[in-house]
Amino acid sequence: MASGNDMKAAQQSYDNFISMVKFATPAVALIALLVVILISN
Repeated sequence: MASGNDMKAAQQSYDNFISMVKFATPAVALIALLVVILISN
């Protein structure tokens, strides 16, 4: 785990990662759905 001095930086990195996941997951799901629709036609 990060030392006391690095906790603020670690928390910021974690928050950025969670924000990215929140936006990337629906985008990837949408792309996957589009690919499935294209393959099925």
